[in-house]
Order: sequence, then C-alpha cells, then structure tokens
Amino acid sequence: MEFNIMSAIVAVVAIIVGLGLGFLGGVIYRKKVAEAEIGSAEEQAKRIVDDGFKEAETLKKEALLEAKEEILKQKNESEREIKERRSELSKQESRVAKREETLERKLESLELKEETLSAKIKENEEAAAEIAKLKESELQTLEKLSGLTCEQAKAEIIARLDDEIRHEKAMRLAEYEQQFKDEADEKAKNILALSIQRCAADLVTEATVSVVNLPGDEMKCRIIGREGRNIHAIEAMTGVDLIIDDTPEAITLSSFDPIRREVARIALEKLIGDGRIHPARIEETVERARRELDAVIKQAGEQATYETGIHGLNPELIKLLGRLKYRTSYGQNVLNHSIEVSILSGMIADELGVDSMPAKRAGLLHDIGKALTQEIEGSHVQLGVEIAKKYKENKEIIHAIEAHHGDVEPSTITAIIVQAADAISAARPGARREDLENYIKRLQKLEEITNSFSGVEKSFAIQAGREVRIAVKPEQVNDEQMIVIAREIVNKIESELQYPGQIKVHLIRESRAIDYAK
Repeated sequence: MEFNIMSAIVAVVAIIVGLGLGFLGGVIYRKKVAEAEIGSAEEQAKRIVDDGFKEAETLKKEALLEAKEEILKQKNESEREIKERRSELSKQESRVAKREETLERKLESLELKEETLSAKIKENEEAAAEIAKLKESELQTLEKLSGLTCEQAKAEIIARLDDEIRHEKAMRLAEYEQQFKDEADEKAKNILALSIQRCAADLVTEATVSVVNLPGDEMKCRIIGREGRNIHAIEAMTGVDLIIDDTPEAITLSSFDPIRREVARIALEKLIGDGRIHPARIEETVERARRELDAVIKQAGEQATYETGIHGLNPELIKLLGRLKYRTSYGQNVLNHSIEVSILSGMIADELGVDSMPAKRAGLLHDIGKALTQEIEGSHVQLGVEIAKKYKENKEIIHAIEAHHGDVEPSTITAIIVQAADAISAARPGARREDLENYIKRLQKLEEITNSFSGVEKSFAIQAGREVRIAVKPEQVNDEQMIVIAREIVNKIESELQYPGQIKVHLIRESRAIDYAK
C-alpha cells in the first residue's frame, strides 16, 4: 500500500518535471523563431525603403521631364498665337488703308458733283433771268401791236366773258330750277329713310356692342394668339364675339347678352393689364371676372333698395335688380329708370294721400322681367309677373307689374300710379337717347374746332368721329402751311375735346376749273 502511494507520488513529480521541461523548451524554441522572424522583417523593411527611394528618384526625373516638355509646348503655343495676332493686325491695317482710300475717292467724287451742281444752279438762274426778260419784251410788243395795255386787255376779255356768262345763266337757270325741284322730293325721302335707319342702327349698337381700348395695335396680335387660339378661348368661355378690324387701338365686343359682354370686357381688360395671355390664363381670368361681376350686380341691387327705401326683398330679387344695371331700353338704363319710377310712384302716392310703400315697391320691380329677356322667351311683363309670383310678392305688386304697359286693365290705385310714373320717366326730356345726343354733340364740336381756323373752307367728321376731313382754300393756304395748320388743329382737339381712341386729321387742298360744253 505504501509502495503504491510512493509510486504515485513519484509519477506525479515526474509528470510535473516533464511538463516544466517541455514548457521551458517551448519557450526557448519560440524565442529563437521570433528572433529569426524579426531579422527577416528588418531586412524586408530595409529593402522596401531602398526600393521607395529608387522609385521616388525615378518619378522625380519623369516629373522634371514632363514639366520641361509642357513649358516648351506653352512657349511654342504662345509664339504661334503672337504670329497669328500679328498677321490679323496686318490684315486689319490693310483693310483700314483700303477704306481710307475708298473714302478719299468718294470725297473727291462728291466735291466734283458739288461743283457740277453749283454750275447748273448758276446756269438755271441765268436762264430764268433771260426768260423773264423775254416775257417782258413780248408783253411790250403785244401792247404796241394791240394798242392796249395789259390791264385794258384783261378788262376787255372779262367784259366779253361776262356777257357770255349772263346769257348762259339765263338759259340754264330755268333748267336747273326744274331739276332741283325734281331732286328735292327724292332727297327729302332719302334723308328721312336714312335717319330712320341710323336711329335703328344706333339702338342696336348700344344694346349689343362694347368697345375695349388697347394700349397699342400690337396687342391685337397677342389677343388673337397663335393660330387664333387665344381669341377662340375667349369667345368659347364668354359667349361673346370679338371683332378685330382696322379700328386703331380698339376691339369691339358683340353679344345680345349684356352680362356676357360685361364679363368679356372685364376679363379682356384684366388680360391686357396683366400681359399674360394664353388659354389657361384666359379661363382663370374669365372666372374671376364672373365672380367680380356677380359682386357688382349684388351691390347695385342693394344700392337700388337703399336709394328707394325698400326693405324685405328676396336676395334673388336683389340680384335680378342688379342685372338691370347692364340693360338698356332705347338708350335709357333700366336700373336707373326703375329707381326713378319707384321714387316718382312714392311722390304721386304721397300727393294722393295713399300708402306710398306698395307703390314704391311696385315701381322698383315693374321692369324686373327685363333682367331675363335675354335668356328666356317671353315679354318682360310676363317674365316679371312670373318672377314676382316665384318670390312671393303680394297680389297688389304682381298686378301693378302686369298692368304697367296696359296688358291688363289696372284695377288698383298702385297699378295706376306705377303706370303714370313709368310714362313720366320714359317720356321726360333727356331720359332716352342721351348717348346719341352726346355723340352728335361731340361730332358737332369736332367740326366747330376745325372750322374755326383761317383758310378752312369746310370740314366733315366721318368714321364715327375717328377722322375729320378738312378742305382748305387753295388761294389762302399753300402746301407748306397745311402741315402747320394740321398740327395746330390736332393740338386744339387734344386740349378741348374728349374722345375715345384717336382722331385722324386729314387736310385736302385742290384747285378746280369747271366748264360745260354744249
């Protein structure tokens, strides 16, 4: 037993000693291997450093060589550019020298022409003097041969002509008198017919046409657009025809509907002011113009109720009243006419001692149907009755609207009052055709201004006042004076007359000799 223990101890000690010796041997071996690796790494590092120095030296030499080549290249390029510039300067100097020679030759030619012209002028003056002498000599010879002076010969010829003219007058007076009588009746008929036609044309124009002024004629091309796309977009979105003709700085808007025409006018003025004109912008501007016009219409209706003192109207009736602002009847604004009828109805009712509020309300609404006559078929009386019934107006107001033109017999005092007030407002002096009167006054003033100048024989305002043609007396005004007179007339028109667009001043000077061969 003890022997086994000792053996085990010896064995353990032997194992421990063996392990220690193995560890020591491993340490010694690792040390030798590490020293060998360190030596090899140092040799390799030294070799790498040497190679780096050699490569750097090589790169340095290559860089120096490239730098020298670049410097040489730039030097050659600079010398080439200098040579080219010297060559170009030489060419320019040659061209300048040639131009100087050409100018000198032209100058010499002009001097020669000037001398020639001077000689010709002198020859013409001498010829004119010679002609004057010959004329004087011929007159003296004629006076000796005839035994009459120049003045006596003129008087003799004039006396003979007077005798012939008196005889001619006596023969033709009777003929002209009968001819004038025959033509007078025909001209009177033509004048009356033409006046009626012009009156009708003026009415249609006022009802269907608006004019938009332009900053310049080049704006017309921008409004038309490429292949007409802008003008087509405006017409499609507004329902208004744009008339672009030779009228300077103006476009005409034509439509039977005054609301559409006003929308188109507002939109077009906004587009002209903005300057950006294309289909997308046109659509946006037209919508904005519609919204603005709706606000203006509503405001106009509210203002009418405020002026007449009428309260409690349906908001839709107020809007329809505002639409009457853009409706005319024989040149009279329908909204102003309705306000006037309302006020007159109130005055008449007060004088009669009856309640004025129903009369004023009926007077304000009597033409309400005209707000829809452009959109719905039927007379404005029928439409007005339907509107009043739709918005729950009382029977007295509805009857007054229905009877104000005598379509039905008036059966209430309110209907009679409104009928009378409507007649007074429409028939009073100056109520209707005021625009035509102002137009005629403007043309008359234009002719007055032109006729006030000395040397003017007669003048005519034409083209709706856009042109005035002036005939001057040829014996008082020569060609040079016409330019001065035209400028003076223009200045006076600009200072004394208000007019749309521009006025063309056209002076005419002519001499006529008229005779009749039988």
